[in-house]
Amino acid sequence: MTRASDPPPTAGAAQADPILGPAAVHLDAIGLKCPLPVLKTRAALRRLSAGDLLVVVADDPLAAIDIPHFAAQNGHAIVESEARGAILRFVLRRAPG
Repeated sequence: MTRASDPPPTAGAAQADPILGPAAVHLDAIGLKCPLPVLKTRAALRRLSAGDLLVVVADDPLAAIDIPHFAAQNGHAIVESEARGAILRFVLRRAPG
């Protein structure tokens, strides 16, 4: 929920996720093209603690390949992924360490 006094979110902004709770952060990668969605995902995960959740939304079709590949290479778990039209949504759990 956004209040009138809140600044609008910007592409790449990381915000606490209201549905998944305080351990989840939301990364908006809408409008970003390869390789930026995966680079922003990597940066956001580095700021989280082990086990925290990161929700990434993107509209670059290559993110459907890049984000799962990045997660697998780095030991992060993909808890959930879905595509709604051109919008991709991933929920990642940060790896230990």
